[in-house]
Formats: sequence, structure tokens, C-alpha cells
Amino acid sequence: MSDALPPVAEEQIFSVDTLLKYMGNDDKALAVVSKIVRDACAPGMAPMQQTAVALREERYTDAGKILHSLRGSIGTLGAKRLVTASLKLEQAIAGRLLDQVPALLQELESEYQLVLQAADGWLQGNASQNGQTAQA
Repeated sequence: MSDALPPVAEEQIFSVDTLLKYMGNDDKALAVVSKIVRDACAPGMAPMQQTAVALREERYTDAGKILHSLRGSIGTLGAKRLVTASLKLEQAIAGRLLDQVPALLQELESEYQLVLQAADGWLQGNASQNGQTAQA
């Protein structure tokens, strides 16, 4: 019965380990993945702000598109918790369950902030590793 649901521990905030592994897990892969992470996180909180504006203006289709795009780009970074939160919000918007939207949006914003913080930490850690590699 324990196989029915994945353990909560499997829900990740951020992890590019699998992506690195698939790309060869070498210095070149690290450079490419670093660029992917930087590019995915470059907009900062703008997608959340754009979503909130679209929702306030009752542009639900636009809000859904922003969230879908965010889920796709940030999802590649192993952000399983963010993907789950985004999908819940997208479904609430699509189903016009508007009373659920504020809480789900807040949950998603919190998860996104965690992803951005984790990604920044990972980038900083790997920037120093890249510097050491370049000197070696």
C-alpha cells in the first residue's frame, strides 16, 4: 500500500542533478545547465506579477498561459513542488474555481521564491567550482 503515493520527500524544490547526468555530467554539461538555470530564472518574480495582473483583469486564459509557460521552463529544473502548485492553480483557473485562486497563487509564489533562492545558491556554488576548474 505504501507504493500508492510517492513519499513527500520526493517532492523537490530544485534539482538539476538528472539534467546534468543526461548531459554528460562534465564541465561542458555544467556550463550548459548553468546557462539554462540562469535563463529560466532571469525573469525573477515577473511571471507571478504578470499572473496576478491577468487574474485581476479577469484575463484567465492569459493567466493560464503564463503559468503553463512558467511550469514548463522552471519544471526542467527539477522543481516538482512548483510544478504541482502551478498545475493546481492552472486547474482552478480553468475550472473558474475563483475562490481557490488567491490561496493557490500565494502557494505558488512561495514555491517560486524557494526555487529562485535554491537556483541562485546552486549558481553561486557552481560559479566558484567553475572558477576552480578554469584554474586547474
